[in-house]
Formats: sequence, C-alpha cells, structure tokens
Amino acid sequence: MRRENQSSVSEFLLLGLPIWQELQGVFFTLFLVMYLTTVLGNLLIILLIKLDSLLHTPMYFFLSHLAFTDVSFSSVTVPKMLVNMQTKHKSIPYAGCISQTYFFIFFAALDSFLITSMAYDRYVAICHPLHYTVIMSQSVCVMLVAGSWLITCVCALLHTLLLARLSFCADHTVPHFFCDLAALLKLSCSDTSLNQLVIFTVGLTTIVLPFLCILVSYGNIGATIFRVPSTKGICKALSTCGSHLSVVTLYYGAIIGLYFLPSSNNTNENNIIASLIYTVVTPMLNPFIYSLRNKDMKGALRKLLSKKTYSSK
Repeated sequence: MRRENQSSVSEFLLLGLPIWQELQGVFFTLFLVMYLTTVLGNLLIILLIKLDSLLHTPMYFFLSHLAFTDVSFSSVTVPKMLVNMQTKHKSIPYAGCISQTYFFIFFAALDSFLITSMAYDRYVAICHPLHYTVIMSQSVCVMLVAGSWLITCVCALLHTLLLARLSFCADHTVPHFFCDLAALLKLSCSDTSLNQLVIFTVGLTTIVLPFLCILVSYGNIGATIFRVPSTKGICKALSTCGSHLSVVTLYYGAIIGLYFLPSSNNTNENNIIASLIYTVVTPMLNPFIYSLRNKDMKGALRKLLSKKTYSSK
C-alpha cells in the first residue's frame, strides 16, 4: 500500500454502524432519543444533588461527577454518529479524529476511576461506619476526584501524542462509528509496537486495576455482611450498593467482552455493539438506575417537583 506522511492526511472516513440503509431512520430516531435521555437524565441528577442539601455527601459528590462524565462521554461520539447517519459525506477531519480519540479515552478512563471511588466509598460506609466521616472527608473526596482527572488526562494525552506521530497508509477508512484507537492503529504504516505497549500498560492502570479494587471492595462488603447476618443488614447493604453494582456490571461487562474475550469473538460487529453499550446504553441507564433504586434521589425529585407545583399556583 502507498505510504503517506501523516501531515498529508486531511481526513478519515467513518463507515458508521453496520445497518441496512432502509433502517437508518429507525436507528437514528432510537439513538437520538437515547442521547437526549442521557443528557437530560444526567443533568437532572446534577441539578438534584446541587439543590438538595441532604445529597451533599461523598456518595452523591462522586455521582454528580459521574453524571457529568457520562454526558461528556456520550457527547464525544454520539452527535457525530447521528450526523453521519443523515449525510452521505461521513468524513471527519484529521485534527477532529485525533481530538475525538483523546476525549474518548479521557472520559472512558475517568468513568472507570469514578466508579472505583464510589465502590471505595461504599466499602468505608459499610465496613467502617464509625470512621466514615473521618475517612471520607471533603478533602479526601476532592483529592480522589482531582487525582482521577489528572491521571486520565495524562493517560489520554500519552495515547494521543503517540497516535499523532504515526504515518497512515492510503486507505483512511475507519470501520467504526468513531475514531477508535485500535482501528486507527490498523490503518497506520508506522511501527505501532510502542502504541500497543502503552495501550497494555495504561489499560492495566485505568481498567484492570480499578476493576480489581472494585472486586476487593465488594468482597470485603460481602464478608462484613455475612459475618453478622441479618435480614435488615443485607437489605440495607443491597439498597446502598445495588445501584452501583448495576453500573459496574454494565460498564465493565461491555469492556471485558470487548477487550478480554478470545480474539475469534471480536469481529467488527461485536466491537461496535460492545462500544455502543458502554458509550450509549450505560450512560443512558445510569439516571434510571440511581433514581429508581435510590430513595434519597426519589425524595429530592419529589421535593423539586412539589416546589415547581407550588410556585406555579
């Protein structure tokens, strides 16, 4: 294949979703509704936490940041995907593609760290309840969130800088609905061994290590619950951790299916489906999971609606 210097690459062509042309309108409407639900639902969570003083706790502090991250995460890929579904010109500029890759990696990793911080918060609340206010102080919560932002920024920047140094072949067609890092590396004519090594190393740091921390946290929670078994204690733990466990299952289930299953199962269609789950489906479901399963959030929503009703009279 003809080699081209990266400076001559003006744009990439995104193939998008592998769906029939006659179904484009149906899927466009479906994904548009899902995206709007994601944005409005997560913004509602941020609003409720901001307005209700009862929600000014470490758990909801992390949740507000997770909601903001989910909105941003979906906004990196979904709007461009929707535009491409309605146009024949499905290209994305080189700079836009690199930027999309950066923000996708950034918010994906940030999601992982925030979910881990929430698991640690639940571990302290259940396993060390008497020391909870001391361990999960405001300064500790801010440090955990700030550290998450800093680490993910560095990781995403490292990936992006290594990607920007590559040269690409004549074929600039990306078989995906966004500029996926793995798909872009396959189009490169340069040596990508360093990129692959960084992907493996950063993947351990941002995905595997946080996931192991979550397993350890919930392992300790389970041990604590069953050490002093009581129906009331189990129900309280499930109500406290159930929402978070649902998010963990959805998010890491999709990632494990995409990156850790045998390569024979990782067809392009499977990769796209897994990507849709954790970029579109999971961020959309988070508001429902946390509002429908959480009495504090439902109480805050009722108070907000009652205020609106009273003010309108």
